[in-house]
Amino acid sequence: MPKNEYVLYILECGDGTLYTGITNNLEKRLKQHRRGSGAKYTRGRGPLTLRWVERGLSRSRALSREREIKKMDRSEKVRLIRKGEGG
Repeated sequence: MPKNEYVLYILECGDGTLYTGITNNLEKRLKQHRRGSGAKYTRGRGPLTLRWVERGLSRSRALSREREIKKMDRSEKVRLIRKGEGG
């Protein structure tokens, strides 16, 4: 994946909560989350499961979509995951 191409993702934490983030290196970011060196929110909430991905975004579009998704309530996020919208 090119460095200027971003991925938007949703993780399900071990406590059932959902975490939304962006990165330009998904594999590296998932390792960081799982090691406990990712976002503070995901620390201590493992195991973490990747539930949804949207690929091929510019940084600005990824940030915009991240804001949209973070504003959604849980039921809307679950619908998004079930529909499989994303790349």
